[in-house]
Amino acid sequence: MPISNLQGKTRRPTLIGALTIMLLSACTSIFGPTEAELSAFGEYVYRIDSLQLNEQLNHILNEDKLQNNTRTVVHQYYKGKIDTGQPMLWITRMGVDSDADALLTQLRHEIPLAGLDTAAFHLAEIAQDLNVIHTLAFDSLGIDINTLLPRLDYNLSQAYVCYAIGQRYGFVNPDKLLNQLDFNEELHSYTRLFDYEVKTPDYEEAIRHLTSDERMDYLRQSSPNDSVYLKLQDRLSASTDVAERHKLAINMERCRWQLKKPQADERRVLVNLPAQQLWAMCPDTIINMRICFGKKSTKTPLLASGISRIDVNPDWIITPNIIKNEVSIHAGDSAYFARNRYYIVNLNSGDTLNPAHVSMSQLQSGTLRVGQRGGAGNSLGRIVFRFPNNFSVYLHDTSNRGAFDLAQRALSHGCIRVQKPFDLALFALPDLEEWDADRLRISMDIKPITEQGMQYLEEHRDDPRPLRLIRQQTVTPSLPLYIIYYTAYPNPESGAVEYWSDPYGYDAVIAATHPCMLR
Repeated sequence: MPISNLQGKTRRPTLIGALTIMLLSACTSIFGPTEAELSAFGEYVYRIDSLQLNEQLNHILNEDKLQNNTRTVVHQYYKGKIDTGQPMLWITRMGVDSDADALLTQLRHEIPLAGLDTAAFHLAEIAQDLNVIHTLAFDSLGIDINTLLPRLDYNLSQAYVCYAIGQRYGFVNPDKLLNQLDFNEELHSYTRLFDYEVKTPDYEEAIRHLTSDERMDYLRQSSPNDSVYLKLQDRLSASTDVAERHKLAINMERCRWQLKKPQADERRVLVNLPAQQLWAMCPDTIINMRICFGKKSTKTPLLASGISRIDVNPDWIITPNIIKNEVSIHAGDSAYFARNRYYIVNLNSGDTLNPAHVSMSQLQSGTLRVGQRGGAGNSLGRIVFRFPNNFSVYLHDTSNRGAFDLAQRALSHGCIRVQKPFDLALFALPDLEEWDADRLRISMDIKPITEQGMQYLEEHRDDPRPLRLIRQQTVTPSLPLYIIYYTAYPNPESGAVEYWSDPYGYDAVIAATHPCMLR
């Protein structure tokens, strides 16, 4: 141990590299120098008593009352190491490890760029304690080294793990957060609003790197590098507007969540609810259209799936909730059912019932199915895009085209109405032959464009029944679909970051829960 580097000095050194800290047990030296050797250096040697150090660390752990998973895992690590007599991770026999200064420098630079609050990482306290050590100001400030070092070590570890885990997995858990917002009194449970599978933080990995020689590499590799995050980050760096920076920081948090996300080279459909917009995209094509989506009381769930089937002129099978709240109040009114082309089927017998003879209690019993016949005027419009999900939601056309002209279009029961359903169908079926595309047009009462289509229409102009040449089309392979919720997001066509309102209030929930959010 190079204790000789203190020889011949008449003043205390100002660099930590020149300070040799001897870690002493309560009774004997554990790193070699004897008491006589230590006394030869007088004021240049600060003794660290391991019993005092452990007592102080125990005190810190007992006083740390903040409860979250990240703090808990670091807390438990130190608790488990105190009895070994070697709990320190940033203090070595030569003093403070150079990684401590590297960590402070890294976090000072990266935390503001990530839209995070430096105070949440105790950077001021870390910098102050490091400065005391670098300037050997223990005596002048009346600070006991056995008090400072465990505090510094613990704060460094907490800052390291908090940043690494937060950047890699997110600082809030969207599965827990968003799925505990809307309580359904009838079902006595919360409504599931977020149906993505989210990868949970690997705390063991973080602790393993915290205690390794590669810890700074792991930290530097923690920040998200996807294009959306980087564009939001660039905009954050360029903005001085407090409200804009806050909105950007919230949406950067969404980018951290490890879940299935759109890939730049995949053929996909992206629906962003706050934007009230759908984009059908592949590397050489982007189609955009307006949407209508679930109102606040019947929110559209966030999910990833794949469009696997297209139904043309489908019947609308009305959900039990709509039957109970909207249809049943018209029980016995056969004119209402005729006007809306609704029919009632007994689920047990399969018989179609006369609406005039069906009571409200029967409609609400769950033993009857109410449907609306397909075709013109159907609430689903002329075409439906189906995809596997747990909510019976889908994309569909609508008979109410005027809704797309509204500024605020959160008005459905949860399904998503699309402004350009035929265009979306052609995108979902890129290999459709021209005649097949015209067959689809004819089935949707859209004018055909091929000679064959126009000739067919002329030949069947006097047919009494509507021309329904296509009823269903399988999408193979299924077309990836992402329903997302970003209030700041790069426009897929221009690349410029755009901002929207927060129709479901999710931004406020994230901001209130985020432990390190830039305010």
